[in-house]
Amino acid sequence: MTNSRSDVSQLPEYEDNLFISRLPPQMSMHRALTFLNDPPAFKPEERLYPAHLRLQCLYRLRRCFIPLEHHLRLESAFSTMLRQGYVTRDPRTTDYVRRLRDGYERIEARDLQAGVNPVRSSAEGFALLGASGAGKSTGIIRVLEYYPQVIKHPELCDLKQVVWLKIDCPFRGSPRQLCLNFFQQMDLLIGSDFLPRHGNGRNSIDLMMTQMAQIANRHALGVLIVDELQHLTLAKGVGREALLNFLVTLINTIGIPVVLIGTMGALSILQGDFRQARRANGLGAAIWERLPQGPVWDHFVDTLWAHQWTREESELTNDIRKVLYEESQGIIDIVVKLFMLGQARAMELGATRKTKRSEIMDAALFQAVARDHFKIIAPMIAALKSGKRRRIAQYADLRPLEDHVGQALLAAQNHLEPDATSAQASTRAATHNDVTTELLATKLKELGLAEDLAQRMATVTQAEHPEASLLELVGLISTKLYESARASKPASPPHRKSAPLKDKPSSGFEGVVAAGSMQDQSPHASLSRAGLVTPSPLYKGE
Repeated sequence: MTNSRSDVSQLPEYEDNLFISRLPPQMSMHRALTFLNDPPAFKPEERLYPAHLRLQCLYRLRRCFIPLEHHLRLESAFSTMLRQGYVTRDPRTTDYVRRLRDGYERIEARDLQAGVNPVRSSAEGFALLGASGAGKSTGIIRVLEYYPQVIKHPELCDLKQVVWLKIDCPFRGSPRQLCLNFFQQMDLLIGSDFLPRHGNGRNSIDLMMTQMAQIANRHALGVLIVDELQHLTLAKGVGREALLNFLVTLINTIGIPVVLIGTMGALSILQGDFRQARRANGLGAAIWERLPQGPVWDHFVDTLWAHQWTREESELTNDIRKVLYEESQGIIDIVVKLFMLGQARAMELGATRKTKRSEIMDAALFQAVARDHFKIIAPMIAALKSGKRRRIAQYADLRPLEDHVGQALLAAQNHLEPDATSAQASTRAATHNDVTTELLATKLKELGLAEDLAQRMATVTQAEHPEASLLELVGLISTKLYESARASKPASPPHRKSAPLKDKPSSGFEGVVAAGSMQDQSPHASLSRAGLVTPSPLYKGE
């Protein structure tokens, strides 16, 4: 490590620059691979633990990091960009003083282009785009963990150098909100009071942006990372243009490198509005596609597969490889979640079978898990299979899948709790989320079901789905009634054209609306009577 630091100090552009010399040594590729690698803790003897404890071990997979080639390229690009950005910002040169003086003049003029002492800028920027779940944000966070976020310089009057700052692009691209986020994060980092001083409503957007630029300059911000760039696609008019111009100005005029991260939905922004901002793409715009089938994908799956907490270790067959790719389409986040849920399913099946080799995972198991739990991202998977970039760009968020996986694992955890007698399980199910059979039956009667039918449907459905919420139970019952009504409805005469049936509702509000339609109720009336929406003052009832 000492030699690496010595090698860097030999470069004339880095020599004696306080902002660079206090950074950790630049890593070789081998050192970067070692640092970035963060596998989940695993011991083979953990397979002997009770199932409910082994389920807890699965959560380690959500926090692991397996570095691939593109992660090494990201680390190298970031390391170079950070240091190059400081080359013309040496605090012991007159350039640094002139930068600060220009900053005050910009604040006075409320104009980012003001300043009579233009100085050279060595800053560059790059954009990192890719499919949601490809690991962009996780990758940059892992790289950032190598660098201290704040460095204190006693020799510079205790100046606090902020090496990097990561903020999210505001929803709908609001420049004001970007500034507020910046002030807030700086206050948390260095104990300042920028948000109350500069973030009040009396300050104009132009003033707030010049103040943000000056703070970044004063505290020697090394790199600004702006995540969720695709939010700019929702911005309209002046707000979007102002924010884009501001980010470019940080690079060109203020001299602060900027990293832009977003899904493929942000590609149009870089190809359009940023076309003339050459510096914004100084080190290129990296696009992280989903992993293709090949050596890199095989390496990732092999590494992941080694972490099995099922009672027996399953063999990774070619059929399993094929299913894992087919159901995830090479998206890292999806295949990790599929592997977690597959193990959880094997443990649940093992608890019911009570036979030897009862927790084996095979291709059919992963297909069943994807069929049951990945309905929420089925449109995205279909878009990926199509290979059409425009279709893929429509699905920029995997957050619903993240929430669903958490709920699925929690349900499995409750199912495998030790020492839970059937009576205890029954009591827990009946009171889950304070949902009782009586409450469910009451809601069904309010929807118009006969009392005996409501009671019967409530009892049966709650027994089948003990972990479901009130809304989910109502949706499940509504689906059953909807399907029954369709099955008993006579077919239309051949000569009449009938409107095509919509896909049946699966749960939630659609199910309530479907049940209400059977009673000739409007959607709003059905939702209101189910207690799911606030009655409108304009609504007078049926």
